[in-house]
Amino acid sequence: MGSPWSTIRAEAIDLADREPTLRKLLSTEVIDAENEAAITAHVISARLSVAGVAAEDLFRLFYGILREHPDIGAAIEADLLAVRERDPACTTYLHALLNLKGFHALQTHRVAHALWMAGRVEIASWLSNLASLVFGPDIHPAARIGSSIMLDHGSGIVIGETAVIEDEVSILQNVTLGGTGKETGDRHPKIRHGVMIGAGAKILGNIEIGAFSKIAAGSVVLKPVPAHCTVAGVPAAVVRIHRNDEIPAETMDQNI
Repeated sequence: MGSPWSTIRAEAIDLADREPTLRKLLSTEVIDAENEAAITAHVISARLSVAGVAAEDLFRLFYGILREHPDIGAAIEADLLAVRERDPACTTYLHALLNLKGFHALQTHRVAHALWMAGRVEIASWLSNLASLVFGPDIHPAARIGSSIMLDHGSGIVIGETAVIEDEVSILQNVTLGGTGKETGDRHPKIRHGVMIGAGAKILGNIEIGAFSKIAAGSVVLKPVPAHCTVAGVPAAVVRIHRNDEIPAETMDQNI
């Protein structure tokens, strides 16, 4: 699929014509923005400005990071495509950009992670905490997250400091990627390519969730999960082996 940004601008123009109340907001955040990085920076900074920090200051922070890191822009684009393709409630790219708090939280994390990696740990932590307060997901700024990610709904998601999430992963609400409570150092899960994690699942400890596997809703995972399988239960156990061409993160099939 091609870039979604030209579509987003067209959708914004159309919506501004249909909803005069939103015309000024859409003009500022999308239609009149200089480029894709500016669009993202306007949208996220406006939503985070409730913290008492001026939206203009947050915009400069976001825009600066996005201009310095074009790879983040590529990841944001991949995330937009993923949400539009996988979420049946998402009818347009513009809807994903303006209204989905899981998407907002993830893009805030991308900026916070860049700040963290640059040694600006205080503002990275502040930004992550602010995103949790505003959007819901609690994502440590050190966590490493790939592209083409969907945080569906976003509410209640917790992602720990040493967690790794590879590309093309879908995570539903109330998922925890946490430690066991006793470990130090590298203590959080490693989620490989193409995994789908169902609502309410808990994955605890420095364990690997193999590529193209599925974690059923409500499962508690305490041991490594092989690639190409479904696990379910408390504690989770393998209940099905997948075909090699199945990509659970894309099909979003909740059946065991």
